[in-house]
Amino acid sequence: MKILVCLKQTFDTEAKISLDSNGKIERKGVSMIMNPYDEFAVEEALRIKEKGEGEVTVISVGGQQTQDALRQALAMGADKAALVDAGDVELDEYSTATILAKAIGGMEYDVILGGFRAIDDGSAQVSGRVAEILNIPVVNVVTKLEIDGGKALATREIEGGSEVVEVSLPAVFTAQKGLNEPRYPSMKGIMKAKKKPMQKMTLADAGLDDSQIAPKVKAISFSLPEARQAGKIIPGEAAEAAAELAKLLREEAKVI
Repeated sequence: MKILVCLKQTFDTEAKISLDSNGKIERKGVSMIMNPYDEFAVEEALRIKEKGEGEVTVISVGGQQTQDALRQALAMGADKAALVDAGDVELDEYSTATILAKAIGGMEYDVILGGFRAIDDGSAQVSGRVAEILNIPVVNVVTKLEIDGGKALATREIEGGSEVVEVSLPAVFTAQKGLNEPRYPSMKGIMKAKKKPMQKMTLADAGLDDSQIAPKVKAISFSLPEARQAGKIIPGEAAEAAAELAKLLREEAKVI
């Protein structure tokens, strides 16, 4: 069983986001992590592998620092990694999916996993686009996955409940919270990860040039939310304070 996991390096969930003098998101000094939904995907890949023979390859598009996220996956137990460095080219979901699909097209795979969305842009598009380009089925927001031979049973979230989908392999699955509990890399795993193979490719190595990945969507501007104002303490007995609170919400905040 050949299992591929597409992962993205994103801002730390605790990072304080700011804008630079050009109005772009300031990336200097911000700690980066593996996208949390991709951690569910890596964990699920490892669990599939541990149920039988298999190999887990993690793949990403990004700069050299993206190696940190890939090394984390290797430390968790993935067997090898691949990184496509797109250089200074600006990427959108179309570009990223095109690059991933091109690189994956030269690999063996039965199952492709990824987080259902990245926590930085929240677009939830890349895995679906990869499946479309590779012409294989995709099952989104999966909370349970069972592999049996050449088929998979995937439980996915739907409005007001869940549904179970049977799909033939190869297929793409996107991980939702609840699929599993990702393991922490052990010290032994971290040491082993340093010696595991990591294939590094340029766009040319992947058979692409800049014109083939020109983004279809471009962010025009970024803005930060207004600074949070100081809270107000309303003194008095409960009934009196509640009445005053309702008055303030109605007359000052104008939310009721």
